Amino acid sequence: MSQTPDPVVEPIPAAAADVFGDRLPLAEAYHHSLATDGSLRGFIGPREVPRLWERHILNCAVVGEVLEHGIRVADVGSGAGLPGIPLALARPDLEIILIEPLLKRSVYLAEVVEMLALPNVTVIRGRAEEKSVRAQLGAVDVVTSRAVAPLGKLAGWSLPLVGVGGSMIAMKGSSVTEELTRDAREIKRAGGGKAEIISVGGKLLAEPTTLIRIPRVR
Repeated sequence: MSQTPDPVVEPIPAAAADVFGDRLPLAEAYHHSLATDGSLRGFIGPREVPRLWERHILNCAVVGEVLEHGIRVADVGSGAGLPGIPLALARPDLEIILIEPLLKRSVYLAEVVEMLALPNVTVIRGRAEEKSVRAQLGAVDVVTSRAVAPLGKLAGWSLPLVGVGGSMIAMKGSSVTEELTRDAREIKRAGGGKAEIISVGGKLLAEPTTLIRIPRVR
């Protein structure tokens, strides 16, 4: 990876040890990569570097609270690996597939996976809606995403990747209820059922993570 100056030191939150356990050193290495190489290559804005733990790494890792043991999870539009990499670190029982269309980001993801020696993570370059990506991916149990697209469009990309009974779990902000109302027809058209809005990480983070889970029912 590129050589970069050391970032401003950000204290490791106490919650990080609770979330990552004995894999905390790997999470620290990922944090350092995001703060240096990831920032230099434009994947992380400079204003986000001092708050990577709370706003990015930990708030993604706690998504694991709603995932069953040993399932296959596809992270669409993975970018710099959020939420897929923190999930893989916090939950090594999961099989994580990072789907990213941009070459420079998919190259970075492959570098991070190699650096952290994550046998439970693979990278696919492409878009979730592409037939070649779907063929390579196969069926997964859950599709995750973070700041990728409006909910209706996201459902159209995510739900076809899971079988009936699987679900998409998207990280969303406070406007998720409005998105759900606005995009209800698109969600139904994609095979989505009744949505559930969930808050995770409330016991660990100053600001819990808001998720929307939509099952595929047809």
